[in-house]
Amino acid sequence: MKIIKRSGTEVEFDIEKIISAVRRANKEVVENDRLTNEQIDSISENVERILKSVNRTFNVEEIQDLVENEIMNLKFFEVARKYITYRYKRSLVRKSNSTDKQILSLIECNNEEVKQENSNKNPVINSVQRDYMAGEVSKDITKRFLLPEDIVRAHEEGIIHFHDSDYFAQHMHNCCLVNLEDMLQNGTVISEVMIERPKSFSTACNVATQCIAQIASSQYGGQSITLSHLAPFVNVSRIKARKLVTQEFREAGLDLNENEINKVAELRVREEIKRGVQIIQYQVITLMTTNGQAPFITIFMYLDEVEEGQTRDDLALIIEEMLRQRILGVKNEKGVYITPAFPKLIYVLEEDNIHEGSKYWNITKLAAECTAKRMVPDYISEKKMLEYKIDKNGNGHCYPCMGCRSFLTPYIDKEGNPKYYGRFNQGVVTINLVDVACSSKKDPEAFWDIFDERLELCRRALMHRHERLLGTPSDVAPILWQYGALARLKKGEKIDKLLFNGYSTISLGYAGLCECTRYMTGKSHTEEGGTEFALKVMQRMNDACRMWKEQTKIDFSVYGTPLESTTYKFAKCLQKRFGLIKGVTDKNYITNSYHVHVTEEIDAFTKLTFESKFQRLSPGGAVSYVEVPDMQNNIDAVLAVMKHIYDNIMYAELNTKSDYCSCCGYDGEIIIVTDKDGKLIWECPNCGNNDEDQMNVARRTCGYIGTQFWNQGRTQEIRERVMHL
Repeated sequence: MKIIKRSGTEVEFDIEKIISAVRRANKEVVENDRLTNEQIDSISENVERILKSVNRTFNVEEIQDLVENEIMNLKFFEVARKYITYRYKRSLVRKSNSTDKQILSLIECNNEEVKQENSNKNPVINSVQRDYMAGEVSKDITKRFLLPEDIVRAHEEGIIHFHDSDYFAQHMHNCCLVNLEDMLQNGTVISEVMIERPKSFSTACNVATQCIAQIASSQYGGQSITLSHLAPFVNVSRIKARKLVTQEFREAGLDLNENEINKVAELRVREEIKRGVQIIQYQVITLMTTNGQAPFITIFMYLDEVEEGQTRDDLALIIEEMLRQRILGVKNEKGVYITPAFPKLIYVLEEDNIHEGSKYWNITKLAAECTAKRMVPDYISEKKMLEYKIDKNGNGHCYPCMGCRSFLTPYIDKEGNPKYYGRFNQGVVTINLVDVACSSKKDPEAFWDIFDERLELCRRALMHRHERLLGTPSDVAPILWQYGALARLKKGEKIDKLLFNGYSTISLGYAGLCECTRYMTGKSHTEEGGTEFALKVMQRMNDACRMWKEQTKIDFSVYGTPLESTTYKFAKCLQKRFGLIKGVTDKNYITNSYHVHVTEEIDAFTKLTFESKFQRLSPGGAVSYVEVPDMQNNIDAVLAVMKHIYDNIMYAELNTKSDYCSCCGYDGEIIIVTDKDGKLIWECPNCGNNDEDQMNVARRTCGYIGTQFWNQGRTQEIRERVMHL
């Protein structure tokens, strides 16, 4: 059985250490108040039994809490007091230099918590280690100097989650929609080098990837670009190709037949589109940002985003090529085609492509094939988004999320035009809804009172995020604030005006609606009685955001948090505070946002229709999914799900499996098993290989694809997912 030390390293459980610690405390009290040796053995055995009964790895602090409880249960209060005092003194010693051991464990690559923290970061890589080391320092500074004690305590106890505290010391924002159109059409500056308007499509693609890498290094969240901003450069290449082909025909003494010239030029344009898309795919995967991972980038594919005619036809060609190359995949070090994590793709379903026989139906079929093979693209319904995203003039809009699920609120600029690209999110704080429920002890009145108190705590934490950005000079990230990605501010100008009146958003995240509802009503939120309660919870958060917005002129928005490592943290904190409650705290994870619990039997169409009610009440970000088997030989079923998405829900995805074992060449599903220590590990069902370095596993983590494995809570959640189709 393994435990996790304070430094994050994983070691074998040693019962003798508990016995030794209790004996030290025991010696500090008078003889009449001491435990017997048999009682000390009983305490240690009880703790060991508890550790074995819960299917997860405990850390040292949790084990010491269990020891305290056992001593108190025997009513040896003087011994317990000495034990607590010893812990406190040791804690003071550690706090005098709180980050050293954590950083050393990072360098030696034996920090299990960090290894499993981010499913797209490899902690062995130097640049990742450097980012994590800086993050440890930032978290320490944030905890000791930048945040009030009650917010830090609430974060550590899992009552709320103050996201990305490892970046909070710097003046950085979360995620954005890149104004690639401005950067390409008007030029930009990268590393103090002027980049002029590209003279071809492939050059535009190359510039775009360089911008993506620079932007990713200047913020800590996801970014999105649209292929619509690249589409005009296809015709730039076409005009250029026609001139060159005409010259070649003339030099070769051939008839200057315009149809033939155009035909040859078009072949070259198609080849350039292929090259340009290849540049995007391979550059994004191989470029490494300053935090040691590929840029977290989403590519938006929306035909109706450009006017009908040549540009839309060119956009269709780019989308088609993007899908074909993603279906192929990328080669790993063994030369085998695998599923890459990025770029994430989103394809918009609209009237011109969703019906059989419609103009772009062939592209939609290709998208279905791509999803069946590589899990992307994900799908936005233009129809439903136009219903949900209504501006102040009553008009609906369709636009991409920032990264995997964070959506901006509709915004009209001073000229009366809708604006999305060039906007961003200031940050996220998440409320643990399960903790609110359990703290209320099923008293409805207490629930709403505690809920309001926790919302106020989140508001204050979010205001600290906002205030950290106030006064930020544009010089901190020139490509963002001065050279078009988000703005064209002057040198030294502060970004403050971009933080108010809806230009940017700030997000109230939430998690565990399912378990919260189950505790308070005894029912799933998919059942009558449970659904009504869950919708009231969602409405309460929206009402709070609306009130905060009126008070501050900041766009607060309800956001369906994509819990990754936090799902495990929240689960551990709940178990510590409330014990194991069946159906509520008995898993090593809690459910993402409003989602139906992963173990609940429900078909894909019912699930998507049900969750659409909650997407509407999660305007700051949400994505639904359905778990499906291998669909490569059943594309009609994929298309049926896509049509259902178009008619019923704004944003959804299909999860399948895409794995490869380097030991035996198996390319089916790598499974999750339990090892002798009770730890969940990945194993090839063909050869039994369980070396993570010798396999490629891709799973939808929480809106995006992860490829670097996950912590024990998320791994359990992945194993327990039921099929919806």
